[in-house]
Amino acid sequence: MDILNYLESLNIEYEIFEHVEVYTVNEAKGISTNIPGAHCKNLFLRNRKGNEHYLVVLLEDKEIKLKDLSKEINSTSLSFASSKRLKKHLNLEPGSVGPFGLINDIENDVNVIIDKEILEYEKATFHPNRNTATVSLLSSDLIKFIEKQGYNIIYI
Repeated sequence: MDILNYLESLNIEYEIFEHVEVYTVNEAKGISTNIPGAHCKNLFLRNRKGNEHYLVVLLEDKEIKLKDLSKEINSTSLSFASSKRLKKHLNLEPGSVGPFGLINDIENDVNVIIDKEILEYEKATFHPNRNTATVSLLSSDLIKFIEKQGYNIIYI
């Protein structure tokens, strides 16, 4: 499903900014200066057994230690999930990871973790399931979108 049409069906207003392909936060910083909202990074992680997956949404400059995060969420050790797992669970390619990929997680297998500091900003920004654009929307509408998908959000 097209994420932009889906946001519109939920009456979620957004702005979209087209740009060159970006794969990292550092690359995105070069194009994001005129895009309103908290600029975020998104990590797709798995636990040691590989039977739990996590989408972690953080402010772009925030450092996180996976060992500390695993303790905070009461998980076994965490590591980055492979691109194969990313494709299987969120139907995304590396560089395009973000909360809008949850629309593709039909079985709600992915656990969603959000940095609560993001909610202190009026708006937040994310790729619309492709790394050639950035969407800016109200932070409260991000939560509305995630909850509409049936997820219970873990706030850190």
